[in-house]
Amino acid sequence: MARRPAVLDPYRSFTKAEWSALRDGTPMTLTQADIDRLRSLSDPISLSEAEEIYLPLSRLLSYYVEATKGLHLVSNRFLGSPSEKVPFIVGVAGSVAVGKSTTARILQALLSRWPSNPKVDLVTTDGFLHPNAVLEERGLMSRKGFPESYDRARFVAFLADIKSGKANVGVPVYSHLVYDVVPGEEITIDRPDILIVEGLNILQPGELPKTGNPILFASDFIDFSIYIDADNEDLERWFLERFYRLRETAFRDPNSFFRRFAEMSEEQAGEFGRTVWRDINLPNLLENVLPTRGRADLVLKKGGNHRVGEVRLRRL
Repeated sequence: MARRPAVLDPYRSFTKAEWSALRDGTPMTLTQADIDRLRSLSDPISLSEAEEIYLPLSRLLSYYVEATKGLHLVSNRFLGSPSEKVPFIVGVAGSVAVGKSTTARILQALLSRWPSNPKVDLVTTDGFLHPNAVLEERGLMSRKGFPESYDRARFVAFLADIKSGKANVGVPVYSHLVYDVVPGEEITIDRPDILIVEGLNILQPGELPKTGNPILFASDFIDFSIYIDADNEDLERWFLERFYRLRETAFRDPNSFFRRFAEMSEEQAGEFGRTVWRDINLPNLLENVLPTRGRADLVLKKGGNHRVGEVRLRRL
């Protein structure tokens, strides 16, 4: 009987201890106060967790940034083009409630404190959601967060502008308080050394045209991508925990889109939260987000305690 060929795993796997050892003396430049300020509402990350997971990652990214600079340098030399700064783009993807925002903010803080003092900016894809009025008109309010709810053309154009070195690129502002894009309001990204982009669907390739004509996807502009992974049951529990905390805090703001949920009983709120997870977040995860995990350069797998237990690094 013919033997089956060995399955080729594109990733190298590390335990937390093995990954932590790759820090190799990289100094910790954040304090517990920094971690408390940077972490999200329901993310219990500690200073030791940041040291064990994000310091080795910071060290790895420093090598990738320098190698990419060298690649651009030799390419420009070959073409006889002037050497210009090309921003390095890091993508952070994963499910709702998995901790993308915390990871992105901690990375921004660590990378900006490298000895070279790079300018590190952070953008979330929330600003590229279509305004609620557009979603209502298209019947997409119940699919907010799905790929079709984003202005993907504008997002790709933004990344192209950043990569081309364009100055003062505008990014729409999204308000979680009013649950909508703020009309006429933008933040400006001005030629960073490193840009971190955080969002649900940033690794999604989209559909290729049958004509074979080349088109651009957001993932084409990302130099290093990180996917934060967790079991579905844990993600649902973390989502509900965050929902309950918001119900006691931000939802009580009179201007909050979710003000009515603060008045619900705990039982009613729990049922609503489970419905949102079951009907919106879980289908989006299974259909659109999780399938992109295998495209990431690095996968951080969290356990039920929200701590990273395994790291997977794509082989070169």
